[in-house]
Amino acid sequence: MPLDYRHSVCPHDCPSACALEIERLNDRTIGRVRGADTNNYTQGVICAKVARYAERVHHPDRLMKPLIRVGAKGEGKFAEASWDEALDRVAEAFKAKASEYGSETVWPYFFAGTMGFVQRDGLQRLRHVMKYSRQAANICTDLVSNGWAGGAGGPMGPDPRELADSDLIIMWGGNPVSTQVNVMTHVTKARKQRGARFVVVDAYRSPTAEVADELVLVKPGTDGAVATAIIHVLFRDGLADRDYMERYTDNWRDLEDHVRTRTPAWAEEISGVPANQIEALAKRIGATPRTYIRIGYGFSRSRNGPSQVHAVASIAAVGGKFLHRGGGAFWSNRIVYKWDKSMIEGADAIDPSIRVLDMSRIGAVLTGEDETVAKGPPVTAMLIQNTNPAAVAPDTHRVLRGLRRDDLFLCVHEQFMTETAQHADVVLPATTFLEHDDIYQAGGQMHIQVHRAVIEAPGETRSNHWVHCELAKRLGAEHPGFNMTEWELVDRTLKDSGWPSADEILEKKWHDIQPNFEDSHFLNGFPTPSGKFRFQADWSAMGPLGHLLPAMPDHCRTIDEATEDRPFRMITSPARNYLNTSFTETPTSKRREGRPTVMVHPEAADRLDIAEGDRVRLGNQQGSVVLHAKLFDGVQPGVVVVESVWPNAAFEEGIGINALVSADPGPPNGGAVFHDTAVWMVKA
Repeated sequence: MPLDYRHSVCPHDCPSACALEIERLNDRTIGRVRGADTNNYTQGVICAKVARYAERVHHPDRLMKPLIRVGAKGEGKFAEASWDEALDRVAEAFKAKASEYGSETVWPYFFAGTMGFVQRDGLQRLRHVMKYSRQAANICTDLVSNGWAGGAGGPMGPDPRELADSDLIIMWGGNPVSTQVNVMTHVTKARKQRGARFVVVDAYRSPTAEVADELVLVKPGTDGAVATAIIHVLFRDGLADRDYMERYTDNWRDLEDHVRTRTPAWAEEISGVPANQIEALAKRIGATPRTYIRIGYGFSRSRNGPSQVHAVASIAAVGGKFLHRGGGAFWSNRIVYKWDKSMIEGADAIDPSIRVLDMSRIGAVLTGEDETVAKGPPVTAMLIQNTNPAAVAPDTHRVLRGLRRDDLFLCVHEQFMTETAQHADVVLPATTFLEHDDIYQAGGQMHIQVHRAVIEAPGETRSNHWVHCELAKRLGAEHPGFNMTEWELVDRTLKDSGWPSADEILEKKWHDIQPNFEDSHFLNGFPTPSGKFRFQADWSAMGPLGHLLPAMPDHCRTIDEATEDRPFRMITSPARNYLNTSFTETPTSKRREGRPTVMVHPEAADRLDIAEGDRVRLGNQQGSVVLHAKLFDGVQPGVVVVESVWPNAAFEEGIGINALVSADPGPPNGGAVFHDTAVWMVKA
């Protein structure tokens, strides 16, 4: 009997949105999960986390019934309830709080636990219709997006599949072996078929760096210096493409003057990267027309992140790499989709006078220390979907203090009893992507994909969309989107955006929307006001903190610099077997990750009398955490790495690494600075 494989799409917070084939054993059970080999981006390859998804969907700890708190806040004691009882309680609480403080006291809070538009973004419709506080959804991509926009404009670029046509691939600030494995499929093709050289620029020897031809090991927050020195060499040695710059860029003569003193020796002093390595890489870039720079997220998550991204993207423009197939720079293809999500999000109901609260500062928002909240009503009611801020958000101590407020009514709609859900008054059981319909785009590739539920929802789990509609009935929220099915919203959004119908795309499984070569490589102009790449970014036009960033490529010293009291710079890179806090509950991921560790250079460990496996305490002005040391020479001696995101409960003292990460907004207009932290370290 042939195996029953059903088409699906990976919903997780990754730029790939892999095309999947799900082995369906019966109407409630899946078996193996594999990549769709006929999709020319996924090409049959998916990450190990999703390949073993049956562990997650059939996990015995999945939430199956609505729960109402019966213990103290955060104690985790709940009693089962009916859906009507649970939803009535949520609606009554929202009404009561809004009656007392005004509608802005309610703050729906969500992010990218699913990347499907209907299930992720539908909460916006309820928010807008009810005039609840809005959300600046900046915890992930605002810093890198602003950095790209500072030079190239809207996010798009050379076809990611063109990596296979490159002769020099530079992965800058990303770790696709752990976080976006499909990138490596196309890198491997280029290496095998063209002899391409693969270079990684990162603050530690990541799993991706382990398989690269060369690692450029930088101090966190100094990538801009290295990139600017590369530009210096391109100009100095006649390797800059002046004809290209004259036609396609602004301010290139000013840039040439600006970088005259930004030598590799200057960059070495700042970054710790040897000047001769910078020289050699710059000359290789200059001599290689098909140089493709793949920009990652990691080095953007810093107070100077946008400036660093702008500097790296500028290398491709100075070298004229966009002229060539397999050349240029790429971060995301986000703008090519041209979405109209008005029906999903209830855009017609937006009231611009309603305040916007910064999701990255949820701790300060809930404790009343955020400036915006201080001017208006406190947040006293929340519905949280698709995220776990108790562990994921910066400034954990404040987040937990805020979640434990007795006057905060919290409803969490989740698949598992996360640490955020443990603080809820009402917990609602959620479906996984296999149990509902949705539509997906990929930032890191170019396919629109839709899928229908593969199996029936287990227990009493319900989709996000169902919850939105049921709450809307109880709250008196009226909008056509609340009267549509998930599939109808998918179809309407596709048609409103000018794409084929949901059924048409489902029949062929995906729809390729990559622009042609000339548009993808900006040969018909960049999506900027001038149509040209800007070497002089106008950060102040992007936000109130723009004045903190240098206009031209440079090293920006706005970071949390190491000091005598806090001599180590810390980054919290993603663990290979976790995705934020998804998969932290699955047995294989937990077994492979082991326990929270801090990677320490042997020289630094020796100075502090720290041996392999020792308990160490990391700390700063925000607090401290205890981990176990892992001696690792793949960092500079003044750098430590804590791969994350582990639940708080995985740490010895019940508090996770994000307790040390500041919630300061990254310039120019906010964003979480997860990799911009100075700490001290002692033997525990």
